[in-house]
Amino acid sequence: MTAPREITWLGSAGLRIDLDDERRIYVDPWLDSPAFPPSQREPERVDAILVTHAHVDHAASAPELSARYGAPVHAQTEVSAWLASQGAIAGLPLGMNLGGTVDVCGLDVTMVRADHTSSAEGRAIGTACGFVLEWGSGESIYIAGDTDMFSDMRLIAEIYRPALAVLPIGGVMTMGPRQAAVAFELLGRPAVLPYHWGSPVLPGTPDELRATLGTEFAERILAVAPGESVSWTDVSRPVDG
Repeated sequence: MTAPREITWLGSAGLRIDLDDERRIYVDPWLDSPAFPPSQREPERVDAILVTHAHVDHAASAPELSARYGAPVHAQTEVSAWLASQGAIAGLPLGMNLGGTVDVCGLDVTMVRADHTSSAEGRAIGTACGFVLEWGSGESIYIAGDTDMFSDMRLIAEIYRPALAVLPIGGVMTMGPRQAAVAFELLGRPAVLPYHWGSPVLPGTPDELRATLGTEFAERILAVAPGESVSWTDVSRPVDG
């Protein structure tokens, strides 16, 4: 049974998900990001790529990595077609869309709503999204992508019950720490990996999120620096509260 072993934050909105069968899924890879760890710029392998929307800091490196490693890209249908025109290998001929589920490296990956825009080359391209990754007997990760909080996060909690939520906290371009604290409640108080923070235009910090949540839930914030990882055993460890 395939399952995630660890999740590595690659700066900006980039993630690498290492599976227990040694396969690797990349999410929103942007190798040219100033925050992207130099040690990660030549991946050992890329088995699949998930793209949440067409903005440069999420999609720019997907076509190159897809072509170089033969890795299928899964994205919303118009975003998928645009990436394929740039040289990416589409995971499905028509891509996928909100509510759809596909098999990616043995995980069930469902595309879910995000409140954000999606554009490139001066034009709107498709719809922004997030992803839920499920495996085994109901374990799951929610990757929010770029988004504000929204009340339907409560439905994501009800349907998927994620043990880990990867949430943007930078503010300005996404929700900040105050809104992320509300998202934490709507999602059923999962462990949180904060991302999309750490630059002048993304000023929110994990410490602000912890301060907003208070000491009762501070330990659920699994903050790491770009290039550092969160082990799934740390995520699944029971936490009182």
